Amino acid sequence: MHKKNFSLLRIARYSIALIGLAYSEVTIIYKDNVLSLQNDVIQRQISLNKDGSLTTNSFRLLGKDREFVSKSDEFSFLLNDMPITGMSGWEYVSHQPVKDGIQLNLKSKNNPGLEIGITYLIYEESPIIRKKIEFFNRGNSELKIESLDIERLKFIGGGVGTDCWVMNDYARQKHLGQFIGEWHDPVMVVHHHTSRRGIFVGNEAPGVMKRTSAFQQPSLITSGLTHIDQTFGFRQWIKPDENWESTWVFSGLYSDSDEPMSCVNTSINNFVRNHMGCRIFKVDQKPVFIYNTWEPFKHNINEKMIYELVDACADIGIEEFIIDDGWQDSYGDWGVDKEKFPNGLKPVFDYIKSKGMKPGVWISLCSSETKSEVYKKHPEWTVKKANGDDINLHSDEEQLYGWESKSMCMTTGWKDYIRDVILGMVNDYGLEYIKGDFAAVTGAYTSDKTRSGCHSPHHDHKDRNESMLEMYQATWQLFDELHDAAPNLFIDCTFETMGALHLIDFDMCKHADGNWLSNYVNQSPKGALRVRNLAWSRTPTIPAASLVIGNQSLDDPNFMYSFKSLAGSLPIVLGDPRKLTPEQRKEIKATADWLKAMQKKHDFMTFRQDLSGFGEPQVGHWDGFQRINTETKSGGIVGVFKQESHQAETWVTVDHLDPDSDYEAILATTGEIVFRGTGEQLATKGFKVSFPDRFQGELFEINRR
Repeated sequence: MHKKNFSLLRIARYSIALIGLAYSEVTIIYKDNVLSLQNDVIQRQISLNKDGSLTTNSFRLLGKDREFVSKSDEFSFLLNDMPITGMSGWEYVSHQPVKDGIQLNLKSKNNPGLEIGITYLIYEESPIIRKKIEFFNRGNSELKIESLDIERLKFIGGGVGTDCWVMNDYARQKHLGQFIGEWHDPVMVVHHHTSRRGIFVGNEAPGVMKRTSAFQQPSLITSGLTHIDQTFGFRQWIKPDENWESTWVFSGLYSDSDEPMSCVNTSINNFVRNHMGCRIFKVDQKPVFIYNTWEPFKHNINEKMIYELVDACADIGIEEFIIDDGWQDSYGDWGVDKEKFPNGLKPVFDYIKSKGMKPGVWISLCSSETKSEVYKKHPEWTVKKANGDDINLHSDEEQLYGWESKSMCMTTGWKDYIRDVILGMVNDYGLEYIKGDFAAVTGAYTSDKTRSGCHSPHHDHKDRNESMLEMYQATWQLFDELHDAAPNLFIDCTFETMGALHLIDFDMCKHADGNWLSNYVNQSPKGALRVRNLAWSRTPTIPAASLVIGNQSLDDPNFMYSFKSLAGSLPIVLGDPRKLTPEQRKEIKATADWLKAMQKKHDFMTFRQDLSGFGEPQVGHWDGFQRINTETKSGGIVGVFKQESHQAETWVTVDHLDPDSDYEAILATTGEIVFRGTGEQLATKGFKVSFPDRFQGELFEINRR
């Protein structure tokens, strides 16, 4: 780290002086050992006190008299098994500007050789502060970091949680009292229902490595990496003269609301879209209709069949055609099975492109059969058990589909090997989509959760606890290197690679474009309900366009109900399109064309919010979603569904529009205008929807006139 002394420095639109930094409506000042971060919405003050303690003393919404936090000890971790917090004695070293924020550098008074750099970011018109910690080893011996809470805040009035709901599981479920979050908690909202306000924390750690908590001590809320007493306990070794950066967390405030999800639909949703750096928002042409071969064909595919499926998919408006498992000669070597594809994949991909679609394949990112040449040549790349044996992380069984397979460690030369395999397909065949599957760190299907991480002493990690975060981050590095070399490659990272059922989170979204989130084979209406339920449960926290929800079948008699349900996420379909009648093909094509037109007109795939008045999709109820462009206010789409409700009609209102502009709501299937009025009228009165059938769904365009 280079210490900087400056009196005045200008970089782009930043103005940096000895005591502070200002960017438009954002002010960041470090003066008299107090760091103040402020915009038009919030202010947070962090003090380096005379006793050497570092504390957040103030965190509040501007224009509100009440503080949200009391004196908080800022962070905590174990250093060589010894607990360290912001209260443990720190000395100022320097501070320096970074994009959107500042880094405050401190050294420990009681632990010679330990220095830290805490980065705080603040954004215009956002009630959110983002934070990470960098550790520097200035000493002569190795440092061991564990149980890292990057953020620790004491919520005034929180107590032991008596008057609070802890909104967990993507902020969708209510919990009362003490709470420790896990991999399904990228966001936790603590809502104080008496004072009608709340505090939320976000966790950008990958997969099973994230940990949030509430009220483990009175009023205390934390966010960071897993503790050493947990199954997937985090550990990091830092050698002398080396440094290590933590993952990011964020925290924010809201008030004057009885609805804890209000901050998710607005502040968090906007922050994720504008500042998180999610890959899907960098995709210029987001797909709205994808086909995958897995169901019903499994591995039983061949060249002739694929050509037939391509023809049928072209007729219904498919944009991307993905060949799933079964095209390869082995896991590991990833050559083409010449019995199934005697001419290779190049002519198949060329044919897919000639029909106006992008070609893709399934590939297991870390699996290698023991019969493969790469496994025989590089046994040192395999993930190791504690006893030194090779292991399959994916499940409790060592065999996959009847052949023995092992997991390869991403912290070895395997990462570069599998990267070159994929780029070879990009360069040789014109590959434009990969579905990266199977376990990379731990398995979604294993009952033995110690079957995770890597014990090899010869890989780029010291031990099993250190390996897990390293394996995730090496996988993200693979994705980044693929995107650097092939910017238009769509990377679908499955929940199996993430390591838990239906798992998706912020860190993955920053490196992969989408996530195959499920394998729902149920026909409509049950399958469609499960699609909407899963999409609802993960949004609006997670970008809806990254939710790749399988396996709804084109040849389901009630497929259109599933298709409309899928419009709330990233529409991907399976099944056998050859079975479709001309009338069915025409109906599917019309909806596909409508979705493409809506995407071109409103970019609805970039957005999703809850539909006011509708809750979790379930049998006996109505449900819905809205995907309104909150930036242009041009409109978007709305989906409304009846799932065997006894209620024949309902009213629909739409939020987040310009209240003074004129809008219309148009039924997608017929073009009928069902509403005309202002944005305010659409938000307060809305329009009536009548569904006579037992289960029924419709899509509507909301269009500014």
